[in-house]
Amino acid sequence: MGRRLARVTSRTMLTHVRHVTPVAPDAADGPVARVYGQLADDFGVLAPPVLLHSPAPDVLRACWLMLRETLLAEGLVGRDAKEVVAAAVSESNRCPYCVEVHGATAAGLLGDAGGWLTAGVGGIGDPRLRALADWARHSGDDGPARRRPPPFPAEHGPELIGVAVAFHYLNRMVSVFLQDSPLPPTPAGVRAGVRRTAARIMGALARTGRPPGRSLELLPPAPPEADLAWAVGQPHVAAAFARAGQAVRRAGAAALPEHVRRRVLACVADPPPPEPGGRWFDAVVAELSPPERPAARLALLTALAPYRVTDADVAACRDGGADDAALVAITAWASLAAARRIGARLYGGGLGPPAAGVPVADAAVGEEASRAGEA
Repeated sequence: MGRRLARVTSRTMLTHVRHVTPVAPDAADGPVARVYGQLADDFGVLAPPVLLHSPAPDVLRACWLMLRETLLAEGLVGRDAKEVVAAAVSESNRCPYCVEVHGATAAGLLGDAGGWLTAGVGGIGDPRLRALADWARHSGDDGPARRRPPPFPAEHGPELIGVAVAFHYLNRMVSVFLQDSPLPPTPAGVRAGVRRTAARIMGALARTGRPPGRSLELLPPAPPEADLAWAVGQPHVAAAFARAGQAVRRAGAAALPEHVRRRVLACVADPPPPEPGGRWFDAVVAELSPPERPAARLALLTALAPYRVTDADVAACRDGGADDAALVAITAWASLAAARRIGARLYGGGLGPPAAGVPVADAAVGEEASRAGEA
């Protein structure tokens, strides 16, 4: 069913992507074709949140490793719980596209328990899943809420923290590069029926288990890093994030100068309080040279407030020489910096010790300081 559905829907899926031109399935070769093949087999559709990465093949592979080995691969945690985490994280990040997709999948798996399709995360009836959704919604918080004990045993941490980190990453990329909803514009009454149909299809696709580790051969091995200590209990999850992190770090090093990356990391480590108008972002980039400001601003916004990225922000990067691959690399590096910081905090907030002495600014991208010169 997966490959057939992927072929039927592939042309429509490409139209969901904005700002960059994804590689069309019939034009894909090499690493891109391999990812597309696995995506069709294991996810069932050529999902635009993955497709948007295709102008940068190494980053595409990194994205797929993180998504597949957490959300799709079989392990100790059921797919229904993982989809609840994916939808709840997406809701907290104001990512309606991912809420639609993963809310529908959860509804299809759970039989719309508690009225998910109409009430969203708040409509979950199962107390265990409701507690898990609440944990996921607060997973990105910097305040005391994140220090509450997680509502699952430590051995489930690699998979559930992994899903949370993957979606803190993906939500940022989706906010920048995709339209608001995967569903076509329809009247309210018709839209409810479309959602029910989507839930049936996505739920059916999600019921088939996927063996862990299939995607790992797409990227070379990478050493473990301290801020990924939360993943060590599941080797396929740990390997996926180590390999993906190495690929994204190298792409970021090629797209952004070292001092710009350091500045962005410092801001991710110590983000500002919310303020209207984004004046703080303007002040940070004003410290850089004029040619560096557009890419630095895009990276900062992607990491800390992706919903604020505008067409003008992307156009300014293009005017500075960034092509599709560079746009994907800049935003992916920033997204993963923010997401990995969240993962390290979640592990230190109830499932294990803080990330082995790694400074928060460096924890987001591993040994960034020592590898900054690598391209």
